[in-house]
Amino acid sequence: MNPASNLILVGPTGAGKTSVGKRVAERFGLTFVDVDHAITEHAGATIPAIFEHVGEAGFRDHERAVLRELLTGHRQLISTGGGAVLDADNRQLIRQSGFVVYLRVSVEAQLRRLGRCANRPLLQRPDREQVLRDMAIAREPFYAEVADVALDTDHLMPPEATARLIRLLASRWQRTENSE
Repeated sequence: MNPASNLILVGPTGAGKTSVGKRVAERFGLTFVDVDHAITEHAGATIPAIFEHVGEAGFRDHERAVLRELLTGHRQLISTGGGAVLDADNRQLIRQSGFVVYLRVSVEAQLRRLGRCANRPLLQRPDREQVLRDMAIAREPFYAEVADVALDTDHLMPPEATARLIRLLASRWQRTENSE
């Protein structure tokens, strides 16, 4: 068991980090925090606008700063953005700041779940499937590196994924009031 007061969800876009995360946070009495939402509040702009004005590198700077601040808190369920694990410092902070759950999902399931979603700038291309495959290849090792446990969400609706994750956490997560 990895004692921690925070739960941190990592995984690709469309894995269920927000939909499952909100339910799990409620079940455990944790504050739900979506890193992408916190970034938009911090920057005062939408994610597509941030990408348009400062590019992916500028977005990652915002993400790093917001994540660093959020991870100092306790009793939270933090839903990270899909690319948060690309930064080595982020990975170290994530590992040190909570019990980490990797929500896995296939590219096929991502395509079904995301539809024509317009708020993910990296997917606003005609070759979305290839972009998702490339992201999976680049990011999967990092998700696995930081994770204490993993759950495949491919064929699960959010309530089913929530129930499975709650059972998994009951046997693997030792909750503490703070992580210090």
